[in-house]
Amino acid sequence: MAQYSAALDDVFVALADPTRRGVVRRLGRGPTSVGDLAREFPMTLPSFMKHVRTLETSGLISTVKSGRVRTCVLNRERLGLLDDWLAEQRRVWEDRTDRLESLLTAETTEEDHA
Repeated sequence: MAQYSAALDDVFVALADPTRRGVVRRLGRGPTSVGDLAREFPMTLPSFMKHVRTLETSGLISTVKSGRVRTCVLNRERLGLLDDWLAEQRRVWEDRTDRLESLLTAETTEEDHA
């Protein structure tokens, strides 16, 4: 997982902001124009575009310009980095709780035999 640390950091930084999480949530329903996305958030278009650029830089979204319309598309594969990291963390903590349970069960059994 170490080889993914910079990319994973970029994704976490991008998702740290509630506006950007809202954009990702909305794009989960399908591609949409920047203008339509921006209308859903209480800020100026230049401020909103900073969020779009951050999401693009992290690889979470891509944009395509057709004429005067820029359309945003969610990169679901990039979200896979989060899935992989979370699965790894889940395994680590499950292993730890399993070892703790084994230790406690062994101590209880020893006390019953004493």
